[in-house]
Parts: sequence; structure tokens; C-alpha cells
Amino acid sequence: MSGIDRQIYLENRTSLIDKHLPEKKKSQRELQTEGIVYLFKNRHTMERVASEIKKKGERTGADDSEDKYERYELFFAEPIGYILKLDGTKIALHYGEIKIKKTTGKYHVIPRTRPRQTKS
Repeated sequence: MSGIDRQIYLENRTSLIDKHLPEKKKSQRELQTEGIVYLFKNRHTMERVASEIKKKGERTGADDSEDKYERYELFFAEPIGYILKLDGTKIALHYGEIKIKKTTGKYHVIPRTRPRQTKS
């Protein structure tokens, strides 16, 4: 089965949202401190990615009792965002992930380069 078949709630902490949006202080700070940041094209794209993952995303793990999160991912034919490096290099991103905290049902959306590597 694909998609998320239960009620989940957007994590409304600005820091988790702004971390993945261009031109936000949080993402710029991350770029300066880490040298790299994963960004959606814009907020509208982030919301569209979340909606599509809720409908069609594939569960990529979370039954691991050590992991506090449940994850769902989806590939997009068109880039949904990019990696931005400190030197200005941009790399297109085609995967989106919803990361749901098991204890609260709150989620946030992350642009990714590829499917998450699950533990064997």
C-alpha cells in the first residue's frame, strides 16, 4: 500500500520549515555553518510535495524501535529543489520525504537526493 492512511499534523516549528526554504535566515545559517543546504524551490513546492507523498508515498522504514520517526518518500520527475553548496554549486533534487514523529504524528518535509538507505 502506498500513501499515508492516517491523520498527521504539520510540525509548525518555523525552524524545521525555514531550514528547507531559500532565502530564509535558518537555511542561510545552515549553509554558512554546514557548507551545504537542501532546499525546496519554494514553499508552494514544499506543500505540493507533502500532498503528493501523503497520497502516493512509499514507506521507507520506521518499525525500528530505535528510530523515533516514520518515513515516506516519493520520486518526482521534475526537480523539486536543489542542494546549494557554499561555493554556489546547485544540484537538482528529485526525492521528497515526509518524516513523522511516532509519538506526536507531527511531520515535516525534506527534499532528498535519493531514497533513504534503510538499515539491514
